[in-house]
Amino acid sequence: MRPDFSSYKHKAVFDFFSEINSIPRQSGNEKQISDYLKNFAEQRNLYVRQDEWNNVVIKKPGTKGYEDRSAVIIQGHSDMVCVKSNNSSHDFSKDPISMLIDGDFLKAKDTTLGADNGIAVAMSLALLDSENISHPPLEIVITTDEEVGLTGAMKMNTDDLTGKYFINLDSEEEGEFVVSCAGGVRLCITQNAEMTENNTEGCTVYRIEIKDLMGGHSGMEIDKKRGNSNRILGKVLLELDKYVSGIIKINGGVKDNVIPSYSAVEILVNNENIPVVEKLIENINDSVRNELGSADKDVKIIYNKLESISDKIKIISKKSYQDILLILVCSPNGIQTMSPEIQGLVQSSLNLGVIEHQDSIIKYIWALRSSVKSLKQHMINQMKLFADRLNTGIETWGDYPDWPLKPKSKLEQICVNTYKSMFKKEPVVKGIHAGLEGGVFLEKLPHLEAISLGPDMWEVHSINEKLSISSVERTYDLLISILQQLN
Repeated sequence: MRPDFSSYKHKAVFDFFSEINSIPRQSGNEKQISDYLKNFAEQRNLYVRQDEWNNVVIKKPGTKGYEDRSAVIIQGHSDMVCVKSNNSSHDFSKDPISMLIDGDFLKAKDTTLGADNGIAVAMSLALLDSENISHPPLEIVITTDEEVGLTGAMKMNTDDLTGKYFINLDSEEEGEFVVSCAGGVRLCITQNAEMTENNTEGCTVYRIEIKDLMGGHSGMEIDKKRGNSNRILGKVLLELDKYVSGIIKINGGVKDNVIPSYSAVEILVNNENIPVVEKLIENINDSVRNELGSADKDVKIIYNKLESISDKIKIISKKSYQDILLILVCSPNGIQTMSPEIQGLVQSSLNLGVIEHQDSIIKYIWALRSSVKSLKQHMINQMKLFADRLNTGIETWGDYPDWPLKPKSKLEQICVNTYKSMFKKEPVVKGIHAGLEGGVFLEKLPHLEAISLGPDMWEVHSINEKLSISSVERTYDLLISILQQLN
């Protein structure tokens, strides 16, 4: 059952958001939402182009008195990061997002909400559907696979875009205008672990879990000092090194661009070492909680004995165990440099987001970000050194450009002045440490004046994601006013 938005000023925005949240739109599974957008445009006799990557361009002429103004590109992405609670049975490939209203907030039950960036799609559809909002010619661009490296935007042909101004609706704080962002790349180190068969007589298998961390966006929340469950798992394995016969299975995280909140490992322990292993885990739990403090106060490290095990079991050799420790404990992670130009802005960082273990292959996947291209390359070179020393494979993909700062553009000045006039206060103009598609479009269309804005939302890429309803309404009013000021 969908929430009732009938009393809201901008009911259309929320109705469209609810509608698209009933359609699967996980990164890589966006054909249905793309077809929905195409059909939406065709039903209204609007120009529409859908490409082979499911990007969609929809054009709407300017309204009376605005026909001859410069076209404005409004851009968002259709995909969402799909994260659910450990006990949720939600299937993102077919189940609608179960939304609920909690005061001023829209939330989802046990999953991500998809406000990043579904609310941009909803605002765009409301503009296209309106018959009483004055605006210049609009070129609505909805891209795919943003959350896995901006790949839809990277592949998209822009020859039919004529706009002078570019407004990205993928920001997450009302009253802030983003005028630059970090570039990024995904990186994977693949370890071929040595496996040995071990007799389990006199041994016990333990499953250790790192859980209940806050997680969050690896760009926007990287400066919040939150715990990374994969790194904490490395700390646990380092402390237990002398008392563990071997690792059976290791996994952690769900997305490279999400700070991991859950990791787990299964280890084989000689029964004589059980008391010391259990005591060490309890001590590590206390020390990690103390180290993270209020930044991640609910973290837990728990252990359980697995009662049913076979007589023989394959474990990761001690040499490969040491290689795992080297990667989890010693590889660079988190903030690397801060911007010298914008106070408080992270300049470059890494996030060890995923550990995948299948048979003898272990993959470690990072999201790297930097607003300086040379620093991004330096981090890649650091990781290559790790791979070389471990004789492991390394690959990169999803490289996307940064959005360079263009101070005091006409678009920026109109946005700032419109905001001040409407809300009687100064907005914030800033750069961010997340990837935005503005950088991709500026590389393709360097003449553009670009800015990013959006409503208040919190804890994106996590099951705690929430969207301010009143902020959406104010931001939509602001967007309409900005459009009417542009010429």
